[in-house]
Amino acid sequence: MVSLISRTGRHLQRYRDGRRLVVGCVPYRYKNGEHPSCENFNSIDDEDELEILVITSQKGHGMLFPKGGWETDESIEEAALRETVEEAGVKGKVQNKLGEWGFRSKRYNTIYEGVMFPLLVKEELDLWPEKNRRQRKWLSVAEAREGCQHWWMKEALEKLIKRLMQQSEEEIISEEEDVTSEGEVAPCAQS
Repeated sequence: MVSLISRTGRHLQRYRDGRRLVVGCVPYRYKNGEHPSCENFNSIDDEDELEILVITSQKGHGMLFPKGGWETDESIEEAALRETVEEAGVKGKVQNKLGEWGFRSKRYNTIYEGVMFPLLVKEELDLWPEKNRRQRKWLSVAEAREGCQHWWMKEALEKLIKRLMQQSEEEIISEEEDVTSEGEVAPCAQS
């Protein structure tokens, strides 16, 4: 069961050299559901195969990806998933880190360090902690790229797309090399 209350306060927040550490996710899904061959196959041939979930800011202006403070009582992946559940109302598989970015908060005029992860969405919740403060919307990659208001989040999106496209190319090569004696491709061949 998901808590319907977001964590608040900064008493458990992590800081590095005076900079608040924030984590988040780029939630995505395949337009036609998961790849049919296996759960671990997360690659694409064309970015049009994906949908990206964005949320509105608390004030309702602009689109962004869910993110928030990394707290001392959780791992970085747990924090990324918690923030995504609180702000976007989705659960899924947190995947390998996309990268780290330093950015200035307009609201507090301070420098933050942000870490973003891809999240393959497995479940959309009907109720979530910030449902009444934010809207969520599935967009094409092109729409998300255009609408996302933060440069560093756009970079995280680009890294996700590049990673998924690259995995697709590597898996195609691996599948060509992994042909069984009967001439069939072994399912979910990994390089």
